[in-house]
Amino acid sequence: MSKSTHHAAVDLTIPFHDVDMMEVVWHGHYAKYFEIARCAVLEKINYNYLHMRDSGYAWPVIDLRIRYVKPAVFGQVITITASIVEWENCLKINYLITDKNTGARLAKGHSVQVAVNMQTGSMCFESPKVLIEKL
Repeated sequence: MSKSTHHAAVDLTIPFHDVDMMEVVWHGHYAKYFEIARCAVLEKINYNYLHMRDSGYAWPVIDLRIRYVKPAVFGQVITITASIVEWENCLKINYLITDKNTGARLAKGHSVQVAVNMQTGSMCFESPKVLIEKL
């Protein structure tokens, strides 16, 4: 596994439409929060989804893990941090969601994406050179 200092943090105020009648965030929205931070870190390395497509590769998520620690609630300001931790054979990003004001850990997880050659539809067993050059 590679080590990286490539990370991005995004603050988000929990909107009403993400919560249930108890004002707690529905568990499925955490994947969306991870995606927001993933887009920020990809933008930071100048290899966002449009760049991926233009370079000839799709990067489907093949694994997503979320560990819920403490519920996020309506109106709470959270910080979602995404850190690229592996990139040679796949793109693995770790996530941490914390309360912006207290620093309390709310959730953590990771996603794994693989490169797929858009012309052939074949999965690449090594990450393409274009990603390696960005990192």
